[in-house]
Amino acid sequence: MRTGNYYDSERAASEYLLLHYGEPSPSPWPLTFPARCVAECVDAKRLPDAARALDLGCAVGGASFELARHCGEVIGIDASRQFIEIAQRLRERGEYGFQCCVEGELRRSHRVFVSPGMDRRRVTFETGDAMRLRGDLGTFDVVMMANLIDRVPDPRAMLGQLAALVNRGGQLIITSPYTWLREYTPRAKWLGGFERGGKPVRTFDVLKSILSPDFRLVKGRNIPFLIREHARKFQLGIAEASVWVRRSDVIDKR
Repeated sequence: MRTGNYYDSERAASEYLLLHYGEPSPSPWPLTFPARCVAECVDAKRLPDAARALDLGCAVGGASFELARHCGEVIGIDASRQFIEIAQRLRERGEYGFQCCVEGELRRSHRVFVSPGMDRRRVTFETGDAMRLRGDLGTFDVVMMANLIDRVPDPRAMLGQLAALVNRGGQLIITSPYTWLREYTPRAKWLGGFERGGKPVRTFDVLKSILSPDFRLVKGRNIPFLIREHARKFQLGIAEASVWVRRSDVIDKR
């Protein structure tokens, strides 16, 4: 899952809290990326009563709380202890105060809130490694992996765990801008973003080849996101979102 000092820094906490829960001043596009991922990708009508959801690489928990609108139990897992501590405090109190950058060394206080009326008791958070998930997690009706596959050391191995996690007919949501970097993923483990035999290898094509035996692709879309660095600087990314349904016509590998 996410590794490195950035995800345990004050800067990362501020940037991800604003990405997940809202920005303190006007910006060209809305933040709250996780809420849009859930709203645009999860088919709530297909979910059974008391559905279970797994938010893998949950960061500070924005998507986990949004999944709780539709699911009776949500587990959020992230490798960053700082992110999980923040998410747990949001679960307990419904709000979190922090300092965000204005410019240079100037900071201002800001507070973010979990949406009113949300049953936060449905959500639990824990630190964990997406490459080595604990064996007693059980199975889920929704598994979300938002901007995670290009931040693990072996994405193919991580994806190989999914058929055992998603119930038949369950939904798998994967989003990523496909920012392959050697500091997170060894070059030999990239799913795409390179040439082989003189032909470009695209991440989404490899995703399809890995997932198609167990999952059926039902829709895809582009979801923009902004990471606010300070009051006048934002990183614009466009995540490709793909929604998959666990096949019912294959032999269960569990």
